[in-house]
This record gives sequence, C-alpha cells and structure tokens, in this order.
Amino acid sequence: MKVHAFKIPKKPGEDITVQCDKGPIFYDKLHQHEEIQISIIVAGKGKLIVGGNVNSYKEGDFFVIGGGIPHLFKSINDGSDSYMISVYFTKRFFENSFFEHSEPAELQNFFNYVESGFKLTSSGTYLLKDMESMVTSGGFTRLITFLQLLKQLNDLPKTRLSNFTYPKEISNDHGERLRSVFDFVMKNFDKKIALETVSELAHMTPNAFCRFFKQRTNKTFFEFLIEVRVEHASQLLVHNRNLPISEIADLSGFHSISNFNRKFKKTKGMSPSKFVQSMG
Repeated sequence: MKVHAFKIPKKPGEDITVQCDKGPIFYDKLHQHEEIQISIIVAGKGKLIVGGNVNSYKEGDFFVIGGGIPHLFKSINDGSDSYMISVYFTKRFFENSFFEHSEPAELQNFFNYVESGFKLTSSGTYLLKDMESMVTSGGFTRLITFLQLLKQLNDLPKTRLSNFTYPKEISNDHGERLRSVFDFVMKNFDKKIALETVSELAHMTPNAFCRFFKQRTNKTFFEFLIEVRVEHASQLLVHNRNLPISEIADLSGFHSISNFNRKFKKTKGMSPSKFVQSMG
C-alpha cells in the first residue's frame, strides 16, 4: 500500500485526455499523477483530501489539482452513483511551438493556483456543457473547447485547496505511511484517536511521526483530524438538517458541544448555526 503512481490511460499522441468516473464510489486510494486534473462533480458527495488538506465536495463543485499532488476522493456511499468528468493534461503541452508567443501568459493566474490546487468559489455547473462536449469530441474541436475552458478558469474566482506546495514526488515508503494514516482517520474520525495509535500505523515513535506529518502536510496530525471532523459535520449540517447540532457533533467525533462549536468556528470562520444559514 502506497501513494499510487496512477497512470492516466492515453491514446498514442493524445495530449488532452478526458475521463468519466461513474459508480458507487470514486477511486479512493491516495494517488498522484504527473497530469494536471480538471474535474467537475456531476453527482455524489464526500470529502477530498489534497496533500494534507480536507475539503468537502458535492454536485456542481469544480476542482483543479496540480500534477504530482497526492489526493483522494472519499465518496459517501448512499446507494446512488457518484459521477465525475475529468480532463487531464501536462504543462508540457504548452511548450509546443504553437504556444511560443503570448498565449500562455494569459493563463498565468491559472498556473499560479495549480501548484497548490484550487476550487471554484461558486458552482461550476454552467461549465458542465464544455466538459461533456470534450467527452465526445476530439482533435481540433476538443482543443478549442479546452482552451476556452482554461481561459474561464483563469478568470473565475477561486480558492486554493492548500496554502502549502507539496513535493512533486513522495517515496513509496513515505506514501505508504501517509496512506495508512489517512485511511485510518477517514474510517475512525468519529472515535477517539490516540497519537500512539497512528504512530504505530506509520511505524514511528510519536515524536518522529509528528515531525514526519508536519513536514509533509504543513500541519499537525490533530489539526488534520479536526479538519476531517469539521468537514464531516459541515456535510451533515447541509444534508441532514433535521439532526440536532449536538448529535451532529457526536457523529463527527466531537463529544463536547462547546469544543465542537469552538473548533468549527475556528476552521470555518463562523458558528455551526451561522454556517447553516449561509447555505440558504
């Protein structure tokens, strides 16, 4: 088990690859690939881990993940299919002589954000038509649509998925340790998790593990755990509004309502009740 060096299936000579993922869950192994990934969530919801940062996703969300950044989509399996359309390309595509002049400069904002990955601040549903058209088109038609999409992504408001730029390659050994910790947390975040437990998973002493995790995610392990819990609570607040906040806190691993309110506000910048109101 490791950070999988995922190979994007490509036809010979293909520079822009389009892929549809549809099923009960997305590919949920921590993985990385050299291609930049542009994805729209057509259906489904869950949590996206990019490096060590946790983000929720739902229908209409639009993400761009830089090449070489470890990531995984952890779907909520509620019986319905998850569906995502993704476009993959490498920055080498723009080293072609066709782009030798000023064109790439107009996409500088896009590439500045790509290094840490980003999410559009509003729903990307209106870009779905372009993504769908690239599934069935090819050649020059796909190229024109792709360039138009990049121009829109360059100009649209966006938020970084992380403020930390990750090493482009994570060794198999380090990747295995991170993957085992991420996987354990995603399955057990609603329970008490001791530092000694995750340290043993990574085959390290607690002190060594703390240094290892901080160096690779730019945050402590417990900061990461709190993010996972808060994102889970956020999804419950949005999709299960009949649940009392005290129950949501407990289901998310917070066994003190005051601690839940404090951590939620610190992470989201507002109280749980204000968060629900902001969702409309």
